[in-house]
Amino acid sequence: MRNLLYYVLISSSFAAISCDNANSAANDVKNLQDTLPPVESQKANTLYKPAFDGQTRAKGVSTTTPYEGVVIADGLKSPWGIAVLPDGRLLITEKEGVLRIVDTSGNISDAITGLPTVDPNGQGGTFGIVLDPNFKSNRIVYWAFTHPEEGGNQTAVAKGRLADDEKTIENSSIIYKAGPVYNGKLHYGGRLLFDKSGNLILTSGERSDLETRPQAQDLKSAIGKIIRITTDGKPVAGNPFENDNNALPEIYSYGHRNPQGIAFHPETGDLWATEFGPRGGDELNRIEAGKNYGWPTITYGIEYSGQAVGNPPIQQQEGMEQPVYYWDPVLSPSGITFYTGDVVPEWKNDLFIAGLSSTHIARLVIDENNKVVGEERLLAKEGQRFRDIVQGNNGELFTITDGGRVYKIAKK
Repeated sequence: MRNLLYYVLISSSFAAISCDNANSAANDVKNLQDTLPPVESQKANTLYKPAFDGQTRAKGVSTTTPYEGVVIADGLKSPWGIAVLPDGRLLITEKEGVLRIVDTSGNISDAITGLPTVDPNGQGGTFGIVLDPNFKSNRIVYWAFTHPEEGGNQTAVAKGRLADDEKTIENSSIIYKAGPVYNGKLHYGGRLLFDKSGNLILTSGERSDLETRPQAQDLKSAIGKIIRITTDGKPVAGNPFENDNNALPEIYSYGHRNPQGIAFHPETGDLWATEFGPRGGDELNRIEAGKNYGWPTITYGIEYSGQAVGNPPIQQQEGMEQPVYYWDPVLSPSGITFYTGDVVPEWKNDLFIAGLSSTHIARLVIDENNKVVGEERLLAKEGQRFRDIVQGNNGELFTITDGGRVYKIAKK
């Protein structure tokens, strides 16, 4: 396990101490912190046994660097996704189909229009947003949203140019639709991310209902999947199923319920994703190309009614990946980000997850073996449904809430 609290030993009073002695003292502090109980104390919904030690309810950790979460803006209308502009301002999607810019002083722009029509009913709306890798020169942005169709709707991806006056999106066009069309209001996924090759990663939900759930296992359907496409919406060459006539070539992984968080580990480059379980069984997964993540065949959750998922319910099956970590009761994990800044050194490479019904930000410490070895709750006293979280240009974290707030989390 990496040293969680090494930074507390760095002070002038230790300047003359040898490196070996400092490391020994740091390990003492780490071991003390490892004795903290898990942050979850509520009774689990199930008696299911984890597949390995530490798969759920890891030991607690506690940040010792003084930090604070401050509301810098309030009054957004159901914000969902954040992209950090080159100058540090935040480009934010709102559910009803517009964008807004929030500066670091909390000033909120007028609505940026010009996006395709969205279906905002239920969990639908405008979702994740990312900047083109060449945004400084081309001002192109990409976003996911619920596209209304005859007979229902589907998760889609569009792109367009942020006008120089920042009042509209110019030349917007839809580049991809995750079909089939379904007449429902739930589980769209909708998070976007660029990979190091300049391709787009999209999460797609399985639309929740019993009749659509099996499509998470169906390689001819794009729902319940993680998708990898080019900036023109085409399947990426080298995708795991490109030569399979019985599969969609844009599929990267499958067996997902409602993934709303994706991020690349800053050191390993691995893709990580969070997804909602039913009652219990929210998951953190390390995503590998072509792998099956199990839903709805295996799960650590139960139906909202209290009934089991499956008959009999199973949590492990050969050929299906186990989550690196799961929550029971739920976290309701939405947007995620790995911390790469130096402002709070003990957070380096830790994963931060925006929690909805849990009303806190979860910090996870992940060791070199891809195992969660510590969990902490941030901003739990705010009572907010946190929807997305990103790192700013100066090492701070920004998070948005369903209630319309923007928080900055930074060192005091």
